[in-house]
Amino acid sequence: MCAQELAVCAIHRIPVKIVVINNGTLGMIKQWQELIYDGRFSHIDLSGSPDFVKLAEAYGVLGLRADNPEDAERVWAKALLTPGPVLIDFIVSKDELVYPMIPQGKALSDMILGEKRP
Repeated sequence: MCAQELAVCAIHRIPVKIVVINNGTLGMIKQWQELIYDGRFSHIDLSGSPDFVKLAEAYGVLGLRADNPEDAERVWAKALLTPGPVLIDFIVSKDELVYPMIPQGKALSDMILGEKRP
């Protein structure tokens, strides 16, 4: 949420592994708009976002990217073996959804576990 925190991680060599699930949108907001507001999308496009790998590197943090399952396994293994902070930009489909989710104002018993797709 705050890119400058990458500087703190780099300066103090904090061994955190930062994961960006990058679908090029405000993914959770898009999901709410799709599932709860009948697909009425508004202000979710993040196509103007920075290159997160380059941003990490600008702060002195190792940046890695994966856009397929094989790369995901490879970069995750590299991240875990790397001392200090690492940012991994996992590229996923803009239509990917995240579950489970709890609709606004609902209880845990109203949790949406996933969409049944053909």
